[in-house]
Amino acid sequence: MALEGQSGYSIDDDWSQLYIGGEWVDAESGETLEVEDPSTREVVTEVPRATEADVDAAYEAAAEAQSEWAQTPPAEREQLIHSLQQVMAEHKEEILELYTTEAGAMQGVSDTGFELTQDQIGEAATLPRRMKGEHAASNIPGKENIVEREAKGVVTVISPWNFPLNLSARAVVPAVAAGNTVVLKPATNTPVIGGLLFARLFEEAGFPEGVVNVVTGKGSEIGDRVAGHEESDVVAFTGSTEVGRRVAATAAENLAVPAMELGGNNAHIVTDEADVDAAVDAGVFGSFIHQGQVCISINRHLVHEDVYDEYVEKLTERASQLPAGSAHEHVVVGPIIDESQRDEMLDYVERTVEAGATLETGGDVVEIDGVEDSLVVEPTVLSDATNDMAAACNEHFGPIAPVIPFSNVDEAIELANDTEYGLSGSVHAGDVGAGKRIANQLETGMVHVNDQPVNDEAHVPFSGTGASGIGGYNSEDFLDEVTEKKWISLQHEPREFPF
Repeated sequence: MALEGQSGYSIDDDWSQLYIGGEWVDAESGETLEVEDPSTREVVTEVPRATEADVDAAYEAAAEAQSEWAQTPPAEREQLIHSLQQVMAEHKEEILELYTTEAGAMQGVSDTGFELTQDQIGEAATLPRRMKGEHAASNIPGKENIVEREAKGVVTVISPWNFPLNLSARAVVPAVAAGNTVVLKPATNTPVIGGLLFARLFEEAGFPEGVVNVVTGKGSEIGDRVAGHEESDVVAFTGSTEVGRRVAATAAENLAVPAMELGGNNAHIVTDEADVDAAVDAGVFGSFIHQGQVCISINRHLVHEDVYDEYVEKLTERASQLPAGSAHEHVVVGPIIDESQRDEMLDYVERTVEAGATLETGGDVVEIDGVEDSLVVEPTVLSDATNDMAAACNEHFGPIAPVIPFSNVDEAIELANDTEYGLSGSVHAGDVGAGKRIANQLETGMVHVNDQPVNDEAHVPFSGTGASGIGGYNSEDFLDEVTEKKWISLQHEPREFPF
Protein backbone atom coordinates (compact mmCIF):
# COMPACT_ATOMS: atom_id res chain seq x y z
CA MET A 1 0.00 0.00 0.00
CA ALA A 2 3.00 2.30 0.37
CA LEU A 3 3.62 4.80 -2.38
CA GLU A 4 6.52 4.03 -4.70
CA GLY A 5 9.83 5.05 -3.16
CA GLN A 6 8.41 5.28 0.35
CA SER A 7 8.89 2.93 3.29
CA GLY A 8 5.27 2.38 4.20
CA TYR A 9 5.78 3.87 7.65
CA SER A 10 6.12 7.58 6.93
CA ILE A 11 3.35 10.08 7.64
CA ASP A 12 3.71 11.00 3.95
CA ASP A 13 2.68 7.51 2.86
CA ASP A 14 -0.84 6.62 1.80
CA TRP A 15 -2.95 5.84 4.87
CA SER A 16 -6.31 6.08 3.13
CA GLN A 17 -7.43 2.46 3.40
CA LEU A 18 -8.75 0.18 6.14
CA TYR A 19 -7.15 -3.16 6.96
CA ILE A 20 -9.73 -5.95 7.01
CA GLY A 21 -9.16 -9.66 6.57
CA GLY A 22 -5.58 -9.15 5.46
CA GLU A 23 -6.58 -6.73 2.70
CA TRP A 24 -6.26 -2.97 2.33
CA VAL A 25 -9.69 -1.70 1.36
CA ASP A 26 -11.47 1.60 0.90
CA ALA A 27 -14.11 2.65 3.38
CA GLU A 28 -17.59 1.89 2.07
CA SER A 29 -18.39 5.60 2.15
CA GLY A 30 -15.34 6.46 0.08
CA GLU A 31 -14.77 9.32 2.54
CA THR A 32 -11.69 10.19 4.56
CA LEU A 33 -10.85 12.18 7.68
CA GLU A 34 -8.06 14.72 7.94
CA VAL A 35 -5.31 14.20 10.50
CA GLU A 36 -3.65 17.27 12.00
CA ASP A 37 -0.18 17.81 13.44
CA PRO A 38 -0.97 19.47 16.80
CA SER A 39 2.32 21.39 16.74
CA THR A 40 1.83 23.04 13.36
CA ARG A 41 -1.97 22.72 13.03
CA GLU A 42 -1.33 21.47 9.47
CA VAL A 43 -3.17 18.54 7.90
CA VAL A 44 -0.54 15.82 7.45
CA THR A 45 -2.54 12.88 6.09
CA GLU A 46 -6.01 11.45 5.59
CA VAL A 47 -7.47 8.19 6.88
CA PRO A 48 -10.65 6.26 6.02
CA ARG A 49 -13.95 7.34 7.50
CA ALA A 50 -15.33 3.89 8.26
CA THR A 51 -19.03 3.10 8.36
CA GLU A 52 -20.91 0.51 10.39
CA ALA A 53 -20.76 -1.76 7.33
CA ASP A 54 -16.95 -1.57 7.47
CA VAL A 55 -17.07 -2.42 11.16
CA ASP A 56 -19.24 -5.45 10.42
CA ALA A 57 -16.77 -6.60 7.76
CA ALA A 58 -13.88 -6.31 10.23
CA TYR A 59 -15.66 -8.42 12.83
CA GLU A 60 -16.67 -10.98 10.23
CA ALA A 61 -13.02 -11.33 9.19
CA ALA A 62 -11.85 -11.58 12.80
CA ALA A 63 -14.47 -14.20 13.69
CA GLU A 64 -13.67 -16.26 10.60
CA ALA A 65 -9.93 -16.29 11.37
CA GLN A 66 -10.13 -16.89 15.11
CA SER A 67 -10.59 -20.67 15.33
CA GLU A 68 -7.65 -21.50 13.10
CA TRP A 69 -5.46 -18.89 14.79
CA ALA A 70 -6.28 -20.29 18.25
CA GLN A 71 -5.13 -23.72 17.06
CA THR A 72 -1.78 -22.36 15.85
CA PRO A 73 1.00 -24.00 17.92
CA PRO A 74 2.32 -21.83 20.77
CA ALA A 75 5.86 -21.79 19.37
CA GLU A 76 4.58 -20.47 16.04
CA ARG A 77 2.58 -17.70 17.69
CA GLU A 78 5.57 -16.83 19.84
CA GLN A 79 7.84 -16.63 16.79
CA LEU A 80 5.43 -14.34 14.95
CA ILE A 81 5.35 -11.99 17.93
CA HIS A 82 9.15 -11.91 17.99
CA SER A 83 8.99 -11.08 14.27
CA LEU A 84 6.63 -8.22 15.08
CA GLN A 85 9.13 -6.90 17.60
CA GLN A 86 11.90 -7.10 15.03
CA VAL A 87 9.89 -5.35 12.31
CA MET A 88 9.08 -2.57 14.72
CA ALA A 89 12.74 -2.17 15.64
CA GLU A 90 13.68 -1.91 11.96
CA HIS A 91 11.31 1.02 11.50
CA LYS A 92 12.04 2.79 14.79
CA GLU A 93 13.01 6.19 13.39
CA GLU A 94 9.97 6.42 11.13
CA ILE A 95 7.68 5.35 13.98
CA LEU A 96 9.17 7.98 16.30
CA GLU A 97 8.55 10.66 13.68
CA LEU A 98 4.97 9.45 13.28
CA TYR A 99 4.55 9.70 17.04
CA THR A 100 5.80 13.28 17.15
CA THR A 101 3.82 14.40 14.12
CA GLU A 102 0.48 12.86 15.02
CA ALA A 103 0.45 12.83 18.84
CA GLY A 104 2.58 15.92 19.54
CA ALA A 105 5.07 13.85 21.52
CA MET A 106 8.56 15.20 22.10
CA GLN A 107 11.51 12.95 21.32
CA GLY A 108 11.91 11.68 24.88
CA VAL A 109 8.22 10.88 25.14
CA SER A 110 8.08 9.11 21.79
CA ASP A 111 11.23 7.15 22.72
CA THR A 112 9.56 6.08 25.95
CA GLY A 113 6.39 5.08 24.13
CA PHE A 114 8.42 3.04 21.69
CA GLU A 115 10.38 1.23 24.41
CA LEU A 116 7.21 0.55 26.41
CA THR A 117 5.70 -0.97 23.28
CA GLN A 118 8.72 -3.20 22.77
CA ASP A 119 8.41 -4.23 26.42
CA GLN A 120 4.74 -5.06 25.90
CA ILE A 121 5.53 -7.15 22.83
CA GLY A 122 8.34 -8.96 24.64
CA GLU A 123 6.03 -9.82 27.53
CA ALA A 124 3.30 -10.94 25.13
CA ALA A 125 5.72 -13.31 23.41
CA THR A 126 5.83 -15.35 26.63
CA LEU A 127 2.05 -15.82 26.79
CA PRO A 128 1.54 -18.62 24.24
CA ARG A 129 3.60 -20.95 26.46
CA ARG A 130 1.81 -19.73 29.60
CA MET A 131 -1.65 -20.78 28.39
CA LYS A 132 -1.60 -23.60 30.92
CA GLY A 133 -4.42 -25.37 32.67
CA GLU A 134 -4.47 -27.43 35.84
CA HIS A 135 -5.72 -30.60 37.46
CA ALA A 136 -8.07 -30.56 40.43
CA ALA A 137 -8.92 -33.46 42.71
CA SER A 138 -12.49 -34.72 42.57
CA ASN A 139 -14.94 -35.69 45.29
CA ILE A 140 -16.32 -38.34 42.92
CA PRO A 141 -14.44 -41.68 42.88
CA GLY A 142 -12.72 -42.42 39.60
CA LYS A 143 -13.11 -38.85 38.26
CA GLU A 144 -10.32 -36.64 36.92
CA ASN A 145 -10.85 -32.87 36.75
CA ILE A 146 -9.01 -30.87 34.09
CA VAL A 147 -9.16 -27.09 33.80
CA GLU A 148 -8.08 -25.74 30.41
CA ARG A 149 -7.39 -22.14 29.39
CA GLU A 150 -8.73 -21.02 26.03
CA ALA A 151 -8.87 -17.80 24.03
CA LYS A 152 -12.06 -15.77 24.45
CA GLY A 153 -12.52 -15.24 20.70
CA VAL A 154 -12.65 -11.76 19.20
CA VAL A 155 -11.19 -8.88 21.22
CA THR A 156 -12.18 -5.29 20.55
CA VAL A 157 -9.47 -2.72 21.29
CA ILE A 158 -10.41 0.97 21.49
CA SER A 159 -7.21 2.89 22.08
CA PRO A 160 -6.55 6.51 23.19
CA TRP A 161 -4.66 9.40 21.64
CA ASN A 162 -2.23 10.28 24.44
CA PHE A 163 0.07 7.22 24.26
CA PRO A 164 -1.46 5.54 21.22
CA LEU A 165 1.44 3.22 20.39
CA ASN A 166 2.01 1.38 23.67
CA LEU A 167 -1.59 1.62 24.86
CA SER A 168 -2.75 -0.08 21.67
CA ALA A 169 0.04 -2.64 21.88
CA ARG A 170 -0.65 -3.60 25.49
CA ALA A 171 -4.09 -4.88 24.46
CA VAL A 172 -3.65 -5.97 20.83
CA VAL A 173 -0.49 -8.05 21.16
CA PRO A 174 -1.35 -10.06 24.33
CA ALA A 175 -4.83 -10.72 22.94
CA VAL A 176 -3.34 -12.11 19.74
CA ALA A 177 -0.66 -14.04 21.64
CA ALA A 178 -3.36 -15.83 23.61
CA GLY A 179 -5.11 -17.00 20.43
CA ASN A 180 -7.68 -14.26 19.97
CA THR A 181 -8.24 -12.16 16.88
CA VAL A 182 -8.62 -8.39 17.14
CA VAL A 183 -10.60 -5.46 15.79
CA LEU A 184 -8.71 -2.26 16.59
CA LYS A 185 -10.43 1.14 16.58
CA PRO A 186 -7.85 3.87 17.29
CA ALA A 187 -8.64 7.36 18.55
CA THR A 188 -9.76 9.83 15.88
CA ASN A 189 -6.81 12.14 16.65
CA THR A 190 -4.18 9.39 16.27
CA PRO A 191 -5.52 6.88 13.73
CA VAL A 192 -2.12 6.07 12.22
CA ILE A 193 0.26 5.63 15.16
CA GLY A 194 -2.51 3.98 17.21
CA GLY A 195 -4.11 1.91 14.46
CA LEU A 196 -3.11 1.66 10.82
CA LEU A 197 0.56 1.41 11.78
CA PHE A 198 -0.24 -1.84 13.58
CA ALA A 199 -1.84 -3.23 10.44
CA ARG A 200 1.39 -2.67 8.52
CA LEU A 201 3.55 -4.06 11.31
CA PHE A 202 1.47 -7.22 11.68
CA GLU A 203 1.30 -7.64 7.92
CA GLU A 204 5.06 -7.33 7.48
CA ALA A 205 5.65 -9.69 10.41
CA GLY A 206 3.67 -12.37 8.56
CA PHE A 207 0.55 -12.80 10.68
CA PRO A 208 -2.33 -14.67 8.99
CA GLU A 209 -5.19 -12.77 7.38
CA GLY A 210 -7.91 -11.63 9.76
CA VAL A 211 -5.87 -11.88 12.98
CA VAL A 212 -5.67 -8.08 13.25
CA ASN A 213 -8.20 -5.76 11.62
CA VAL A 214 -8.14 -1.96 11.84
CA VAL A 215 -11.04 0.45 11.32
CA THR A 216 -10.60 4.20 11.59
CA GLY A 217 -13.33 6.79 11.91
CA LYS A 218 -15.30 8.99 14.25
CA GLY A 219 -16.37 7.50 17.53
CA SER A 220 -19.67 9.34 17.24
CA GLU A 221 -20.39 7.46 14.00
CA ILE A 222 -19.06 3.92 14.58
CA GLY A 223 -18.18 3.81 18.29
CA ASP A 224 -21.37 2.14 19.49
CA ARG A 225 -21.18 -0.47 16.74
CA VAL A 226 -17.58 -1.26 17.66
CA ALA A 227 -18.22 -1.43 21.42
CA GLY A 228 -21.42 -3.44 21.11
CA HIS A 229 -20.77 -5.76 18.19
CA GLU A 230 -22.26 -9.22 18.61
CA GLU A 231 -19.02 -10.89 17.52
CA SER A 232 -17.02 -9.14 20.24
CA ASP A 233 -16.14 -11.19 23.32
CA VAL A 234 -13.92 -8.65 25.12
CA VAL A 235 -13.86 -4.87 24.86
CA ALA A 236 -10.55 -3.33 25.94
CA PHE A 237 -10.89 0.43 26.26
CA THR A 238 -8.48 3.11 27.47
CA GLY A 239 -9.78 6.64 27.83
CA SER A 240 -11.86 8.97 29.94
CA THR A 241 -14.21 7.71 32.62
CA GLU A 242 -17.14 9.50 31.01
CA VAL A 243 -16.69 7.70 27.69
CA GLY A 244 -15.62 4.48 29.39
CA ARG A 245 -18.91 4.21 31.27
CA ARG A 246 -20.78 4.31 27.95
CA VAL A 247 -18.43 1.83 26.31
CA ALA A 248 -18.71 -0.59 29.24
CA ALA A 249 -22.50 -0.32 29.26
CA THR A 250 -22.66 -0.97 25.52
CA ALA A 251 -20.31 -3.95 25.81
CA ALA A 252 -22.31 -5.35 28.71
CA GLU A 253 -25.50 -5.37 26.63
CA ASN A 254 -23.70 -7.91 24.45
CA LEU A 255 -22.27 -9.72 27.52
CA ALA A 256 -18.74 -8.93 26.37
CA VAL A 257 -16.08 -8.64 29.07
CA PRO A 258 -15.19 -4.95 29.67
CA ALA A 259 -11.51 -4.23 30.37
CA MET A 260 -11.57 -0.52 31.15
CA GLU A 261 -8.57 1.64 32.06
CA LEU A 262 -10.10 5.03 32.69
CA GLY A 263 -9.31 8.40 34.24
CA GLY A 264 -7.27 9.32 37.28
CA ASN A 265 -6.83 12.11 39.80
CA ASN A 266 -3.45 11.13 41.15
CA ALA A 267 -1.98 12.72 44.27
CA HIS A 268 1.71 13.43 44.91
CA ILE A 269 2.09 13.51 48.70
CA VAL A 270 5.06 15.36 50.22
CA THR A 271 5.40 15.18 54.01
CA ASP A 272 7.47 17.37 56.32
CA GLU A 273 10.11 14.60 56.46
CA ALA A 274 10.55 14.50 52.68
CA ASP A 275 13.64 15.47 50.73
CA VAL A 276 12.01 18.52 49.16
CA ASP A 277 14.41 18.75 46.24
CA ALA A 278 13.81 15.10 45.34
CA ALA A 279 10.05 15.59 45.71
CA VAL A 280 10.18 18.62 43.40
CA ASP A 281 12.25 16.70 40.84
CA ALA A 282 9.62 13.97 40.82
CA GLY A 283 6.80 16.50 40.86
CA VAL A 284 8.08 18.37 37.81
CA PHE A 285 8.41 15.18 35.80
CA GLY A 286 5.11 13.71 37.01
CA SER A 287 3.12 16.85 36.20
CA PHE A 288 4.67 18.05 32.96
CA ILE A 289 5.77 14.93 31.07
CA HIS A 290 3.84 14.83 27.76
CA GLN A 291 2.08 18.06 28.79
CA GLY A 292 0.33 16.18 31.61
CA GLN A 293 -1.65 14.19 29.06
CA VAL A 294 -1.12 10.96 30.98
CA CYS A 295 -3.77 9.11 32.95
CA ILE A 296 -1.19 8.38 35.67
CA SER A 297 0.36 11.86 35.81
CA ILE A 298 0.21 14.03 38.93
CA ASN A 299 -3.12 15.83 39.12
CA ARG A 300 -2.67 17.24 42.65
CA HIS A 301 0.40 18.06 44.76
CA LEU A 302 -0.42 17.57 48.46
CA VAL A 303 2.33 19.21 50.52
CA HIS A 304 2.82 19.51 54.28
CA GLU A 305 2.40 23.08 55.51
CA ASP A 306 5.90 23.12 57.06
CA VAL A 307 7.57 22.66 53.65
CA TYR A 308 4.76 24.10 51.53
CA ASP A 309 6.31 27.52 50.74
CA GLU A 310 9.67 25.99 49.86
CA TYR A 311 8.03 23.38 47.64
CA VAL A 312 5.86 25.93 45.81
CA GLU A 313 8.81 28.25 45.25
CA LYS A 314 11.02 25.51 43.83
CA LEU A 315 8.25 23.93 41.75
CA THR A 316 7.33 27.33 40.30
CA GLU A 317 10.94 28.15 39.44
CA ARG A 318 11.39 24.81 37.68
CA ALA A 319 8.08 25.02 35.81
CA SER A 320 8.73 28.55 34.59
CA GLN A 321 12.04 27.44 33.06
CA LEU A 322 10.69 24.46 31.11
CA PRO A 323 11.02 25.10 27.37
CA ALA A 324 7.61 24.89 25.68
CA GLY A 325 6.72 24.91 22.00
CA SER A 326 6.51 22.70 18.93
CA ALA A 327 7.17 19.00 19.51
CA HIS A 328 9.47 19.15 16.49
CA GLU A 329 11.84 21.39 18.46
CA HIS A 330 13.95 20.68 21.56
CA VAL A 331 11.27 21.36 24.16
CA VAL A 332 9.92 19.67 27.28
CA VAL A 333 6.30 20.81 26.99
CA GLY A 334 4.66 20.49 23.59
CA PRO A 335 1.13 20.89 22.23
CA ILE A 336 -2.15 19.69 23.64
CA ILE A 337 -3.83 17.24 21.27
CA ASP A 338 -6.61 19.61 20.13
CA GLU A 339 -8.37 22.85 20.94
CA SER A 340 -11.23 21.31 22.91
CA GLN A 341 -8.79 19.73 25.38
CA ARG A 342 -6.76 22.95 25.54
CA ASP A 343 -9.79 25.14 26.17
CA GLU A 344 -11.12 22.84 28.87
CA MET A 345 -7.90 22.86 30.89
CA LEU A 346 -7.49 26.64 30.57
CA ASP A 347 -11.05 26.96 31.83
CA TYR A 348 -10.12 24.82 34.85
CA VAL A 349 -7.22 27.19 35.57
CA GLU A 350 -9.38 30.30 35.26
CA ARG A 351 -12.08 28.87 37.52
CA THR A 352 -9.48 27.78 40.09
CA VAL A 353 -7.99 31.28 40.27
CA GLU A 354 -11.47 32.78 40.56
CA ALA A 355 -12.09 30.41 43.49
CA GLY A 356 -9.10 31.83 45.38
CA ALA A 357 -5.99 30.01 44.18
CA THR A 358 -2.83 31.95 43.27
CA LEU A 359 -1.44 31.66 39.76
CA GLU A 360 2.30 31.32 40.39
CA THR A 361 3.29 30.81 36.75
CA GLY A 362 1.71 29.88 33.41
CA GLY A 363 -1.99 29.90 32.76
CA ASP A 364 -1.85 30.94 29.12
CA VAL A 365 -0.95 29.73 25.64
CA VAL A 366 2.57 29.74 24.19
CA GLU A 367 2.56 31.37 20.78
CA ILE A 368 4.51 29.60 18.02
CA ASP A 369 5.80 31.43 14.97
CA GLY A 370 3.73 30.64 11.90
CA VAL A 371 1.06 28.76 13.85
CA GLU A 372 -2.42 30.16 14.16
CA ASP A 373 -4.25 29.24 17.37
CA SER A 374 -1.37 27.49 19.16
CA LEU A 375 -2.17 24.40 21.21
CA VAL A 376 0.82 24.76 23.54
CA VAL A 377 -0.18 25.57 27.13
CA GLU A 378 2.35 27.12 29.51
CA PRO A 379 3.51 24.96 32.43
CA THR A 380 1.21 26.17 35.18
CA VAL A 381 1.52 26.14 38.97
CA LEU A 382 -1.41 27.06 41.24
CA SER A 383 -0.79 27.59 44.97
CA ASP A 384 -3.34 28.04 47.76
CA ALA A 385 -5.48 25.43 46.03
CA THR A 386 -8.08 23.22 47.64
CA ASN A 387 -9.39 19.80 46.75
CA ASP A 388 -12.70 21.15 45.45
CA MET A 389 -11.26 23.68 42.98
CA ALA A 390 -11.74 22.93 39.28
CA ALA A 391 -8.11 22.12 38.45
CA ALA A 392 -7.91 19.75 41.44
CA CYS A 393 -11.22 17.91 41.53
CA ASN A 394 -11.26 17.29 37.76
CA GLU A 395 -8.77 15.25 35.78
CA HIS A 396 -7.29 18.31 34.05
CA PHE A 397 -5.03 16.26 31.72
CA GLY A 398 -2.69 19.17 31.14
CA PRO A 399 0.58 20.80 32.30
CA ILE A 400 -1.10 22.09 35.45
CA ALA A 401 0.08 21.64 39.05
CA PRO A 402 -2.35 22.66 41.80
CA VAL A 403 -0.55 22.58 45.16
CA ILE A 404 -2.69 21.87 48.23
CA PRO A 405 -1.41 22.20 51.83
CA PHE A 406 -2.08 19.71 54.62
CA SER A 407 -1.25 19.74 58.33
CA ASN A 408 -0.73 16.03 59.10
CA VAL A 409 -0.48 12.66 57.39
CA ASP A 410 -4.05 11.66 58.20
CA GLU A 411 -5.30 14.78 56.44
CA ALA A 412 -3.07 14.05 53.44
CA ILE A 413 -4.50 10.55 53.13
CA GLU A 414 -8.03 11.88 53.44
CA LEU A 415 -7.38 14.49 50.73
CA ALA A 416 -5.74 11.96 48.42
CA ASN A 417 -8.68 9.56 48.75
CA ASP A 418 -11.30 12.29 48.37
CA THR A 419 -11.97 11.52 44.70
CA GLU A 420 -13.99 9.00 42.72
CA TYR A 421 -10.79 7.92 40.97
CA GLY A 422 -8.20 5.43 42.18
CA LEU A 423 -5.54 4.92 39.54
CA SER A 424 -2.07 5.87 40.76
CA GLY A 425 -0.19 8.12 43.16
CA SER A 426 3.15 8.86 44.76
CA VAL A 427 4.56 9.56 48.22
CA HIS A 428 7.69 11.34 49.45
CA ALA A 429 8.05 10.90 53.19
CA GLY A 430 11.82 10.74 53.62
CA ASP A 431 11.94 7.18 54.90
CA VAL A 432 10.79 4.40 52.56
CA GLY A 433 9.01 2.64 55.40
CA ALA A 434 7.02 5.76 56.28
CA GLY A 435 6.14 6.17 52.62
CA LYS A 436 5.01 2.56 52.42
CA ARG A 437 2.72 3.03 55.43
CA ILE A 438 1.06 5.97 53.68
CA ALA A 439 0.89 4.06 50.40
CA ASN A 440 -0.97 1.22 52.10
CA GLN A 441 -3.77 3.62 53.02
CA LEU A 442 -4.23 5.17 49.56
CA GLU A 443 -7.24 3.85 47.66
CA THR A 444 -5.51 3.39 44.33
CA GLY A 445 -4.41 0.53 42.12
CA MET A 446 -0.80 1.75 42.06
CA VAL A 447 1.40 3.86 44.36
CA HIS A 448 5.09 4.78 44.00
CA VAL A 449 7.19 5.72 47.03
CA ASN A 450 10.02 8.24 46.59
CA ASP A 451 9.02 8.56 42.95
CA GLN A 452 6.18 9.96 40.84
CA PRO A 453 3.14 8.12 39.41
CA VAL A 454 4.15 7.81 35.74
CA ASN A 455 5.44 4.24 35.77
CA ASP A 456 4.58 1.24 33.60
CA GLU A 457 6.28 -2.14 33.21
CA ALA A 458 4.75 -4.90 31.10
CA HIS A 459 5.38 -7.68 33.65
CA VAL A 460 3.75 -5.77 36.54
CA PRO A 461 -0.06 -5.41 36.91
CA PHE A 462 -1.54 -2.08 35.81
CA SER A 463 -5.05 -1.38 37.12
CA GLY A 464 -7.20 1.08 38.99
CA THR A 465 -10.10 1.15 41.43
CA GLY A 466 -13.36 3.07 41.56
CA ALA A 467 -13.98 5.29 38.54
CA SER A 468 -10.51 4.48 37.21
CA GLY A 469 -11.61 1.26 35.62
CA ILE A 470 -12.55 -2.40 35.55
CA GLY A 471 -10.09 -5.24 35.09
CA GLY A 472 -6.36 -4.97 34.56
CA TYR A 473 -3.58 -4.86 32.02
CA ASN A 474 -0.07 -6.34 31.85
CA SER A 475 1.24 -9.73 32.91
CA GLU A 476 -1.31 -12.34 34.01
CA ASP A 477 -4.00 -9.72 34.60
CA PHE A 478 -4.77 -9.06 30.95
CA LEU A 479 -4.28 -12.73 30.07
CA ASP A 480 -7.17 -13.42 32.44
CA GLU A 481 -9.28 -10.84 30.61
CA VAL A 482 -8.78 -12.37 27.15
CA THR A 483 -8.97 -16.05 28.08
CA GLU A 484 -11.50 -18.25 29.82
CA LYS A 485 -11.24 -21.48 31.76
CA LYS A 486 -13.07 -24.65 30.81
CA TRP A 487 -13.68 -27.50 33.27
CA ILE A 488 -13.52 -30.94 31.69
CA SER A 489 -14.09 -33.97 33.91
CA LEU A 490 -13.11 -37.50 32.92
CA GLN A 491 -14.95 -40.35 34.62
CA HIS A 492 -12.46 -43.22 34.41
CA GLU A 493 -14.50 -45.74 36.41
CA PRO A 494 -18.25 -46.45 36.33
CA ARG A 495 -20.05 -44.08 38.63
CA GLU A 496 -22.83 -45.11 40.99
CA PHE A 497 -25.99 -43.00 40.89
CA PRO A 498 -28.79 -42.96 43.50
CA PHE A 499 -31.47 -43.72 40.90
